[in-house]
Amino acid sequence: MTDPIAGLGNLPASAEPARSGAREWGFMETLQGAMGQMNQLQETAETQVNAMLEGNGLDVHSALIAVEKADLSFQLMMQVRNKIVSAYQEISRMQF
Repeated sequence: MTDPIAGLGNLPASAEPARSGAREWGFMETLQGAMGQMNQLQETAETQVNAMLEGNGLDVHSALIAVEKADLSFQLMMQVRNKIVSAYQEISRMQF
């Protein structure tokens, strides 16, 4: 079972210096990757809930766990969004 929050650490980060020819991952790519993972968890949860409701042998616990994973990843992305907005507002208050 994969942890959606720990899964964000699997994205390439620019912790190592960029080698010649190696593409460096920026903030935007990391954010897009995290949003893609969140979307995948949402789709998985939706699929499992539909399979449970149709009676395809999926138990309630698996569907509930998938829904909770999707919910946690969504809450994480909302907190990231809030931090980004807060940082933008802080920068816009600065006088140059």
